[in-house]
Amino acid sequence: MDALTLLHERSSMGKLMGPPPTPEQLEAIYRAALRAPDHKELRPWRFVEFSGDGLSRLGELFAEAEYREDPHAGDAALDAARKKPLRAPMIIAVIARVTPDIAKVPKIEQVISAGCAAHGILLAAHALGLGAMWRSGKYAFDPTVRKGLGLEDEDEVVAFIYLGQLGGRHKRLAEHDIDAFVEHWR
Repeated sequence: MDALTLLHERSSMGKLMGPPPTPEQLEAIYRAALRAPDHKELRPWRFVEFSGDGLSRLGELFAEAEYREDPHAGDAALDAARKKPLRAPMIIAVIARVTPDIAKVPKIEQVISAGCAAHGILLAAHALGLGAMWRSGKYAFDPTVRKGLGLEDEDEVVAFIYLGQLGGRHKRLAEHDIDAFVEHWR
């Protein structure tokens, strides 16, 4: 796939099915992620891969977070939280592993670098014919989930990237008016 075609045509795919990416596909995906811009070569990324029973374990972590937020949450709310990770055969959590107090590399730059790694995962998945969806939501910021994933105080969950085979049709991509986003100083 031509690089510009990839960049112009990548889109999120909400409906995903098995099987999960192969080991060869995952190697290509991670190689792309590790090419993210990285000031001072801090490599501020960590990836946690969930598949098989790991998806159910992540779902239990989401349900625990739901219960801690609202101890009166009903079974339906807890079951909905448990099922969220089961929408794909694999999830990769992209975590910004932040090194505080680095001269000229503030926390935000390290988090953005991890975001670029997440974008690399999305682009590589698309190039390989896989579907992917970047999700975050409240669980990315929840203290129970953060603790369950072993995050340090400075770390951030940047994305839960859902990966799998295309399970639906590609939605029509919106065309954007470039001039609405670009300011010219001449």
